[in-house]
Amino acid sequence: MASLNELQFLVRAGRAASLSDAARAMDISPAAASALVKRLEAELGLRLFVRSTRSLRPTAEGQAFLQRCEQGLEIIENARESLLAGRDVIRGTLQLSLPSDLGRNVVLKWLHEFGRRYPEVRFRLQFSDRLAEVYREPVDIALRYGEPADSGLIALPVAPDNRRVLCASPAYVKAHGAPAHPRELAQRNCLCFQLSERTHDRWRFSRGKESFAVDVAGGVMCDDGDAVRRLALAGAGIAYKSRLDVAEDLRRGGLVPLCEAWRGESAPLYLACADRSQLRPVVRLLREFLVERFAARA
Repeated sequence: MASLNELQFLVRAGRAASLSDAARAMDISPAAASALVKRLEAELGLRLFVRSTRSLRPTAEGQAFLQRCEQGLEIIENARESLLAGRDVIRGTLQLSLPSDLGRNVVLKWLHEFGRRYPEVRFRLQFSDRLAEVYREPVDIALRYGEPADSGLIALPVAPDNRRVLCASPAYVKAHGAPAHPRELAQRNCLCFQLSERTHDRWRFSRGKESFAVDVAGGVMCDDGDAVRRLALAGAGIAYKSRLDVAEDLRRGGLVPLCEAWRGESAPLYLACADRSQLRPVVRLLREFLVERFAARA
């Protein structure tokens, strides 16, 4: 009889691109994962996956079985949640991935507060701006900007109305002047953010019914949101950041907003996970907690 952890692994394997990705997500070795699949297939008398060293996909029988497993796991988790709610006990370890900037400078201290409120909760934190680790790494849930493009992910809104804001330091504005219109950004030193192979160098703005995009460039490009914010504070150029990232800098005057007549593009914040079985009571409580904090920060 397969254990709950083994069934959870099978469901995650059905969503992963390779057996190695699924193994990393469950914090086990690829060899142990391969042995587990072989043993369960032998016990069930079914071929669950067509697999190679680089790819993995469920068979037709495997897909039907995994769908039933996912439904069963959700029923078990709902029953467990009801029991825990009745006992008013929240405990366990939550593996959480956070954006580099927002996570370090804002959310980290809030997690400390959450931990004081629920002392039996433990966090394992990862700071990254990439969403891929939800499948590839031992991560339960990830706080990320933008609704996930992968329709297989479960996304819970945390700050759905958040937008980007154009900003720079007072020193930069004193030295170079503030742009009168966002189109001038094409001739300015802009701090661009790079994620995987994609560079966020097309910045979008709107005002009433008018909207447009401007292609930007600059002397520095990096793949870390916290580094972009620090460069902007140092006067290195103009940034186009989530308002949640720079709310405190704007309040204190370390950064000043630019072209305020124009709205920045939408940057909604979500909690994302691979399947509903990961929406434990602690995740739901954490989401409610973060929604309150971000609403007060906006």
